[in-house]
Amino acid sequence: MEACRILLADDEKALTDYLAPILERAGFAVTVVHDGETALRYVLEKHPDLIVLDLLMPGLDGRQVCRQLRAAGDWTPVIMLTRVNTLVDKVSSLEEGADDYLCKPFDSHELVARIRAVLRRRRGPANQPPLIKASRLRSGDLTLDRRTRRVYRRGQPLELTPKALALLEYLMLHPDEVLTRDRLLDAVWGWDYPVATRAVDVRIAEIRQALEDDPEHPSFIETIIGIGYRFLASVEPLEDTR
Repeated sequence: MEACRILLADDEKALTDYLAPILERAGFAVTVVHDGETALRYVLEKHPDLIVLDLLMPGLDGRQVCRQLRAAGDWTPVIMLTRVNTLVDKVSSLEEGADDYLCKPFDSHELVARIRAVLRRRRGPANQPPLIKASRLRSGDLTLDRRTRRVYRRGQPLELTPKALALLEYLMLHPDEVLTRDRLLDAVWGWDYPVATRAVDVRIAEIRQALEDDPEHPSFIETIIGIGYRFLASVEPLEDTR
């Protein structure tokens, strides 16, 4: 079986020298570049399976590379690396078409786990846009409209607080991925928001009650003891026909 091909684009040579062998030991075929222009050209010519893309690089930065790829209809999965740990920066990276982000410094094992999770999520029709670009998400009889911020089960609207809805959205955007409480707290609340990880459990309980999802025999959200949660069901993007 051919190894998945990873493009690692970062202008910090010390970082790429450290990461490339780790990714190769994890079973990936790795190509390293150190600027945005080379990264863009490589993707359009060689079509790797996934890009690990630094946000801040000379010339074209990571966000510009991602924007140009998406504008060209290229939906190669992207994990953005950034030193700016703010919610606005993360959201803007995702809005440009990145599939995930990781804040420096990070554990190399976390990067490997994120790569595998993104590759699992992106199995399906070639060059298909990621879930993050869909205006509506569906999982069985559950539908989440990301524009109107409404959730429906069996066609009936569900009442969720804004944080619970945002948490459900993040879970549905990362199906089958084990998400730690800290990661959910970071993604939904932001680290500058003074709240404990217990807040995640409270909102999960709210979502489960609204979905009538038995935590002992879940259809949607599974508890991973001592770690966090996983959205069990498959999720698909819905075409906007309106």
